[in-house]
Amino acid sequence: MTGAARRVLIADDHPVVRAGLRALLEGASDLDVVAEAGSGEEAVRLALELVPDVVLMDLRFAGTISGIDGVEAIRRLADEAPGMPVVMLTSYSGRADVVRALEAGARGYVLKAGPPEDLFRAVRSAAEGGLGLAPEVVGDLVGQVVSPAPELTHREREVVRLMADGYSNRSIADALYLAEATVKTHLVRIYRKLGVDNRAAAVAEAVRRGLLELT
Repeated sequence: MTGAARRVLIADDHPVVRAGLRALLEGASDLDVVAEAGSGEEAVRLALELVPDVVLMDLRFAGTISGIDGVEAIRRLADEAPGMPVVMLTSYSGRADVVRALEAGARGYVLKAGPPEDLFRAVRSAAEGGLGLAPEVVGDLVGQVVSPAPELTHREREVVRLMADGYSNRSIADALYLAEATVKTHLVRIYRKLGVDNRAAAVAEAVRRGLLELT
């Protein structure tokens, strides 16, 4: 991969986990860990100060009663630094946790027990404006339909599928032989039909309603 390395902030309450993540990420030539945070509050402070390309955020921080969890940290970053990509890294893959994180604005959701390739893919996709979900996470959501699915056209389903695979708008346009402006138009319609206002929430809603056909 060419160009400057992607700058990553690691936020996890376990020093050993942070050390392992740093070693793993810095083993990739295109990734560079710029700082570590041990709490949700510290993660928000450092993210605003350093403006990393991606924040790798733990879902739950232990050791403090009044502290904020990863989802609340994402919400605060969404308010104070809109557009900053955050990938949730956790041991939990339950539907409720995944939906909470994605609706808060997370660009990815990866399991700590998953293969390193899932982590790399999610971080890189988030940095490029896409979305990265571990296969296990998508599998947990699919089939748990709680309301009738809205009507999406075949093309709209293709766009959602590519978003779920971590494609950026430009990559979707290339894959479907469309203009990037056309992809943006599809996104506006998809958001309206699914009742959401961002790509992460769109994918969360689509998989929750069983609209994605996984292979």
